[in-house]
Amino acid sequence: MAAKRYEIPKRFNAAVSESAYARLRELSARYDLGNNYCLTVLLERLDSLADTAAIDAVFRDWRDENC
Repeated sequence: MAAKRYEIPKRFNAAVSESAYARLRELSARYDLGNNYCLTVLLERLDSLADTAAIDAVFRDWRDENC
């Protein structure tokens, strides 16, 4: 039986840090998925993976350090 494929119609270029790309490659290898699929799962299910307040704090901290 052929593997079920999840359609990913939108493609875009994204720049990521070396450490972020390393984490993405680790996730891809762990779950035997391509980078696009891993990013799709993470972003589509972000609310079930992380607390909204924690996400807000991480983005605020990152922006304060890098912008």
